[in-house]
Amino acid sequence: MSIAENLIKIRERMDRAARDAGRDPSEVRLVAVSKTKPAAAIAEAFGCGQSIFGENYVQELVAKQAELSAEICWHFIGNLQSNKVRQIAGLAEMIHSVDRLSLAKEIDRQWGALGRSCDILIQVNISSEPTKGGTSSQELLDLVAEVAALPHLRVRGLMTMPPFFDDPEAARPFFKALRELSRQVEAAGIAGVEMRELSMGMSGDFEAAIGEGATLVRVGSALFGERDYR
Repeated sequence: MSIAENLIKIRERMDRAARDAGRDPSEVRLVAVSKTKPAAAIAEAFGCGQSIFGENYVQELVAKQAELSAEICWHFIGNLQSNKVRQIAGLAEMIHSVDRLSLAKEIDRQWGALGRSCDILIQVNISSEPTKGGTSSQELLDLVAEVAALPHLRVRGLMTMPPFFDDPEAARPFFKALRELSRQVEAAGIAGVEMRELSMGMSGDFEAAIGEGATLVRVGSALFGERDYR
């Protein structure tokens, strides 16, 4: 199927999952994961009304942002090295993967040099998998408090990546755990912190994530297909 057809199907599934959970479908936004996909594929999806695109690699985000419409909203969703933050300063409207204070300080410094602020999500390694990034559930509150004190950052929520399961429902407890952590952070009343975003759920499990409160779902292969469009 075409990108346009895939997009329609994904939106229908998102809307249905939200309604099944008693939620307003407008509360959930699609982040089209466009890593390794060429500008032409992104332009096609943008032409069909998709506005938010998520990139995992700094070099790709920089190149695509320069080539494509200025109206595209770019989110950085991958592992971010502190020494590469400068390259995407001012380009990414949200960074999903902040998991340590040193990275937060560099984002604060680079956006501050532009006289701007950056919306960020704190990545939590809910499953404690050594191969995944993210702060631990136990260290989350302390990290949020430290990051919130930085003047050019705005903490807007949390992000996680659960283990892979063949059954999407098996990921649901991890999504529920992130939602509960979000409530704990909110209850802490840390100045300047808003828990309005939960970035969780990908092509294989986004419906379960929506059922547990996701506001941003990161979908790539279900939209662009498994093959590389290059």
